Amino acid sequence: MKKLWLIYALITTLFWGVWGALTEISANAGFPGTLIYVVWSLTMIIPALVALKLIDWKLDTDKRSIIFGLIIGFTGAGGQLALLTGAIVSGPAYLIFPIISLSPVITILLSVFFLKEKASPKGWVGIVLALIAIPFLSFQDPEATISGYGWLVFALLVFLAWGLQAYFMKFANKTMKAESIFFYMTITGLMLAPIALLMTDWSQTINYSANGPYLAFAIQILNAIGALTIVFAFRYGKAIVVSPLTNAVAPVITVVISLIMYQIIPHYMILVGMGLAVASMFILSLEDD
Repeated sequence: MKKLWLIYALITTLFWGVWGALTEISANAGFPGTLIYVVWSLTMIIPALVALKLIDWKLDTDKRSIIFGLIIGFTGAGGQLALLTGAIVSGPAYLIFPIISLSPVITILLSVFFLKEKASPKGWVGIVLALIAIPFLSFQDPEATISGYGWLVFALLVFLAWGLQAYFMKFANKTMKAESIFFYMTITGLMLAPIALLMTDWSQTINYSANGPYLAFAIQILNAIGALTIVFAFRYGKAIVVSPLTNAVAPVITVVISLIMYQIIPHYMILVGMGLAVASMFILSLEDD
């Protein structure tokens, strides 16, 4: 099926878009972002078991597969840790996710400069628009209640990490089974869980009720499923198309849901940034290898 990649990419887009809008609910309810990360790492186990079952538990264990698997895993999990422990706890989703959505710029630039892939003039227009969008998206209204730029630093770290992850995932899929890639993503996510536990302020009051860890699990499983389907999207589709679609369109869903939930009208500078990001998204989505 020629459009199989699109089916997987759209599943990821939908699940990640809803996840992005809901993921800060648990943090706002008194369940720390560090523990949300731990919950997320545990949700990865479920689709990982499904993936391993699909390949009859025949995991790729050669040196190259392990190296690529760990790189993909640590850039993905590291970005998730930065998102949940830094960005989400200090900034709003409607600002954070548009910046993260531009991570395909990293993937495309690395492919052009290191792999000698070519971008069309149209593709470069999309890249430039994405870069211009970042300062607009980071604008803070003097009258807004958001303080500091700590959230922006963490958002940019996620932007870089996930851009690198997509770059390496593209090539790993040529020699590795997608299911093996996801297994290593799961393992690395669990490996970083103790760090999240050490970062937790245990002196604070932690919400262990239904809208704490249990709600967090229900929300984070959306991300885990989307992480599995994006690996399959990269297997069947071109990274230069899959990456912009999943990483850019999903945050648009996040922004819309988030704005409806919190009834916030962003400053016009941020709206300009959103417009540039959306324009960049559609242009990059049309770019071919």
